[in-house]
Amino acid sequence: MKKTDVIIIGAGPVGLFAVHQLGIKGLNAVVIDNLDKAGGQCIELYPDKPIYDIPAVPECTGEQLTTRLLEQIKPFKTEIFLNERVEEVHQEKENWVVKTNNKKEFIAPNVLIAGGIGSFEPRKISLKEAEKLEGKSVFYSVRKKDQFKDKKISIFGGGDSALDWALELSKFSKITLIHRRNEFRGAQHTLSEIKKLENEGKVSIKTPCQIEALDDEKHLKFITIKFDDGKKEKIPTDIILGFFGLIMKLGPIAEWGLNMDKKTIEVNPKNFETSKKGIFAAGDICSYPGKLKLILSGFHEVALASVECFKRARPNEKYRFEFTTSSKTIQDRLGKK
Repeated sequence: MKKTDVIIIGAGPVGLFAVHQLGIKGLNAVVIDNLDKAGGQCIELYPDKPIYDIPAVPECTGEQLTTRLLEQIKPFKTEIFLNERVEEVHQEKENWVVKTNNKKEFIAPNVLIAGGIGSFEPRKISLKEAEKLEGKSVFYSVRKKDQFKDKKISIFGGGDSALDWALELSKFSKITLIHRRNEFRGAQHTLSEIKKLENEGKVSIKTPCQIEALDDEKHLKFITIKFDDGKKEKIPTDIILGFFGLIMKLGPIAEWGLNMDKKTIEVNPKNFETSKKGIFAAGDICSYPGKLKLILSGFHEVALASVECFKRARPNEKYRFEFTTSSKTIQDRLGKK
């Protein structure tokens, strides 16, 4: 059984930044994630997609953000346990014991759940042919932009992911944007840019319609879509990109006795503690009045949660707030001279 100060569940951006906030306070942590790499949704769903709302970083991809966060926490030499699903959490006196599906055990006075929206997978096209073409002509995320160059791409969805990728991939491929409604949910600015491209003949928009059939289960050349009025249309297609949203699976978290609200965990916004003393939640998985599901918000949440973690891990020490720019102790921990 490995003993530490804080067990962080989730290796996405919020979980990684929690390592930094705990580390500068002198606390040790371990990170557990059921994915095979750090980065969470940023890596799993949009590693190549631009992110524009990280302070002082005008633009970066999900992969770049993850790389920078991993670089930022290097001084703390934190162990990250990947391909490990947390199956059980139980209390032993003032500590929490966490067990994984691979029989690893950890003990700490604090548990910080930074698991995004829990375990997740994309909603998929409900055609048998689509399942056989998955990873060849049918995709639900973009890992490497280059493999989509000079292709005829049909993008399904009405949210930010569909709009963002339609805009990005239109730079070097022919795009058809298909949505089951006339109205799009994504950012108005992005939609306006796509409308301009439509007027220039660079993007085609088809609404309201849904996918009806694929022409071949081995080598995709056409898809058939069906409009709400019954009309059908064949569209030349090399690649299908589906952004139908995610199926959220909280898994064992739902059985830990925490206060839940619509698949999120209710927390105290003063310190982001859950209904269980010593268990905290931050990022998309937590809820409180005024909550915004932004990476930026998650960074704020773990900064405050780390203070309470310090008080529980070091009950005989008084917490003293220090600025990183002026604290020699913090600079030493970061390896700065």
